[in-house]
Amino acid sequence: MNARQPSPSLHAIRACFEGAIPAVMATCSEDGTPNVAYISQVYYVDERHVALSFQFFNKTRKNILANPYATVLVLDPTVAAMYRLELRYLRTETEGPRFEGMKAQLAGIASHSGMAAVFRLLGADIYEVEAIEAVEGERLAPPPPRHGLLAGVRRSAERLAACCATDELLQGVLAVLNDQLDIHHAMVLMRDGATERLYTVASCGYATSGVGSEIEIGHGVIGVAARERTPVRISHMTNAANYSHAVRSSMREIEPGLVLDTEIPFPGLAEPRSQLAVPIVSSDRLLGALFVESPIDMRFGFEDEDALVAIAGHLGAALELLRTGDEAVAAAAAEAPARAPPPSGAPIAVRHYLANSSIFIGDSYLIKGVAGAILGKLLREHTQQGRSEFSNRELRLDPALRLPDLSDNLEARLVLLQRRLQENSPHIRIEKTGRGRFLLRVERPVALQEIA
Repeated sequence: MNARQPSPSLHAIRACFEGAIPAVMATCSEDGTPNVAYISQVYYVDERHVALSFQFFNKTRKNILANPYATVLVLDPTVAAMYRLELRYLRTETEGPRFEGMKAQLAGIASHSGMAAVFRLLGADIYEVEAIEAVEGERLAPPPPRHGLLAGVRRSAERLAACCATDELLQGVLAVLNDQLDIHHAMVLMRDGATERLYTVASCGYATSGVGSEIEIGHGVIGVAARERTPVRISHMTNAANYSHAVRSSMREIEPGLVLDTEIPFPGLAEPRSQLAVPIVSSDRLLGALFVESPIDMRFGFEDEDALVAIAGHLGAALELLRTGDEAVAAAAAEAPARAPPPSGAPIAVRHYLANSSIFIGDSYLIKGVAGAILGKLLREHTQQGRSEFSNRELRLDPALRLPDLSDNLEARLVLLQRRLQENSPHIRIEKTGRGRFLLRVERPVALQEIA
């Protein structure tokens, strides 16, 4: 007689919870009448618990409230293995990171099946898993094992530890994702505490960088991951507009004294099939978000999620370390500052709208907000005083800039400004000359007009 095979762990069958194939749920009413129904989502919580999507006030819901036991049949889409889960209902959550993560994932499932207008998450029903049974049957050969995730995390930690500037950190993270983890479409966004938006500071794999484009915290996959400080992963989707980027729902409002368009196109795949966003947090403070996507279904699994969470954690710690160190180094620096050669040639027309600190070079929009206010100050002092050398410290101490609190990453804003200038104004550049110090290099005279 063959010995009974041990029950698989919940962690071992996590591929069943990707939402690619609906689960089947069986419940009984108080009098024992059975009911079987499909359920959109079974969500892994931990080694002993799962969450099921509560979407409709139907027979299944009525049965569970009267008799809290259920059986759920799930299928591993990679090998066609089926498992039977014996569950006991505990509670329903209607807010928080788990609910928001399920809501985002469910929207991806809905767009994949053409049911986005119908699927609406009312709650996350939390169940304790009392037993797991593998259902006998023929299985497919498992896919070849993936290697390199842990090595990629290690390479990321080593590379970030060696960086001495924010720009190095951002490029280093994107390079590790591309070279070590085979992730070719990614972006890093930082939090603007004053507006509660995320702004893109670095990206790779897109036709345009999208540096400076914005997303509201709480909107889309990226915004929800940032607001709830939890990873959000969608494994398959066909309509990117349903729950992908939710780019700037309120950016088209006309501002006083400004009728020109100030939107920067957001980068992103036209038809993403997999997306993963993880928050960048340090010392319990939200710094931003790391986002990756792919045109391939189910490209990012749980292990990819774990790897990106670890990388984002390293990035957050490194960003904070550089932020706190830059100003101290700049204040103690004694070497003579670099000097830019005098400008020559035809003047560059620059308009600075003070109402929102937006900057236009010629007729082209460049930047606004804090980064625009910084550039306005640099150009003003350059044209009035001939200055070209500046420091992070003096920007931080200038009350006219109205910078956010000290937790805001000024260096990231300078990186954003530097890249926007590189892409849109070759005659005006910002160049780092040391920790916490930089040079404004203006190759042509600037005709600055400041408009209230």
